[in-house]
Amino acid sequence: MTRLGFLLDSDNCIGCHACTVACKSEHDVPLGVNRTWVKYIETGSFPDVARKFSVMRCNQCEDAPCMKICPTTALYRTDNGVVDFDDDNCIGCKSCMNACPYDALYINPATNTAHKCNMCNHRLEVGLEPSCQIVCPTEAIKIGDLDDPASEISRIIARDDVAVRAPEQNTKPKVFYRGADQASLDPTRTAIANDGLIWAETTPDHPTIPVTLGKTPTDEDGVIGRTTYTTAHKMTWKEKVSGYLVTKAVAAGVMLVAALLILLGHADKQAAVGIIPPMVAGAFLGLTGLLLITDLKQPTRFHYLITKGNMTSWLVKGAYILMAFTAVCGLWFLGGLLESETLLKVLAIPAVLGAAGTAGYTAFLFGQCEGRDLWQTPLLLPVLLAQAVTAGGAVYTIMDLVIDVPEVTAVRWVLLGGVLATGALIAVELTSKGSRHVELAIETMTKGRYAKQFWWGGIVLGLLVPAALVIVSLATDTSNPLLAAIAGVSALVGMFAYEDSFVRAGQSVPLS
Repeated sequence: MTRLGFLLDSDNCIGCHACTVACKSEHDVPLGVNRTWVKYIETGSFPDVARKFSVMRCNQCEDAPCMKICPTTALYRTDNGVVDFDDDNCIGCKSCMNACPYDALYINPATNTAHKCNMCNHRLEVGLEPSCQIVCPTEAIKIGDLDDPASEISRIIARDDVAVRAPEQNTKPKVFYRGADQASLDPTRTAIANDGLIWAETTPDHPTIPVTLGKTPTDEDGVIGRTTYTTAHKMTWKEKVSGYLVTKAVAAGVMLVAALLILLGHADKQAAVGIIPPMVAGAFLGLTGLLLITDLKQPTRFHYLITKGNMTSWLVKGAYILMAFTAVCGLWFLGGLLESETLLKVLAIPAVLGAAGTAGYTAFLFGQCEGRDLWQTPLLLPVLLAQAVTAGGAVYTIMDLVIDVPEVTAVRWVLLGGVLATGALIAVELTSKGSRHVELAIETMTKGRYAKQFWWGGIVLGLLVPAALVIVSLATDTSNPLLAAIAGVSALVGMFAYEDSFVRAGQSVPLS
């Protein structure tokens, strides 16, 4: 078994794009997406300036995060060490795109499946070289067996000073650069100057470090050069993923509060405990599934999560958790119909565990997205659990408008506790030190493109308004449920605003 890798010699690269064109021709890559591309950066100040080139592509990682998160093993390793893909298994979930720290994957608009550089494995298998290596006029692209000390790239790597992209991610990339400027390999060290020059137009599909109009990138904020040519990379997860975080929080939270009411001795309340909570949970679990399926690029293949499931992926584990929780909610509903207090009491603990799993498993899923450092925070799990508590309290305060909810004061305290806990965790998250990627993502969320959504939606509407309204309702001991119900609606709307800003800001930092 061989272990193939690339050596990209930036000292010899002339930025001719022959590799990009050859790759597109070899694989019929559509316009707008690339398996390999050449990035240009400029450093220095006039007259002492330099333009540097570096070829970007899949890094064929030894510890490939895209393979771990892929729910259907559509990404797999061949006998020669190449990470390849199988169109027939891909469901288009786009998780691999967020798992990759190198922006190497894209959704092929012709097939609606994930594609990337596979080292022209179909050529390698018959003894031919990759198309990019053949056409490179300066032999700046070399491929070889990293386990063979006599191979040319092994000798170069052993002898010369080489670098890899994003070594801090510990993916053990097998693409090595000789002579590359570190600013070219680290996209947070350069920026696209929005000054109207050719190739420099910024769009939402070109993540870049914010630079003021007309300003030349400087070393302030860590930027030491300007990106003069790169490719677009569309944001992969948007409002459907943000919405799914809220819908499953509602499903989990309402069952958590129902279990609490059983603990407080209200198993006999058929409507408020036995019937309506599992109905609400079931409806929102169904909405969760609908959001997940419609977000797939191949929605008709959603059942591959089970029939071809990769158990290292938290997408698959999450699917099983959601199914198990749905089954518990179904049994709970049956117990409510039969007015079986014993069955409801027996199901209380499984319901709590299922609710916690439903609310919290996304923390582990996001943890597998190695390319998005903001999502790696250890506080994400407690935030999701606190949001489930908030959502449960919110739903019950709204239910109090139409049915007789027992322990109304306790329910309001649940809502207040969830809001306060969520606020405290978010405050810690925003003030904690992290990687440069985390700092840039937080800046985008709190001061940049998503600042209004975060502060006015997530913080004011989602935390401050609900907390104030619930405190007033508790302090006045009012029997009118309207104030608390408004607080509940505000908390849920604000929760979506926060999650959407968090999800989008996590994808705002350039990776290539």
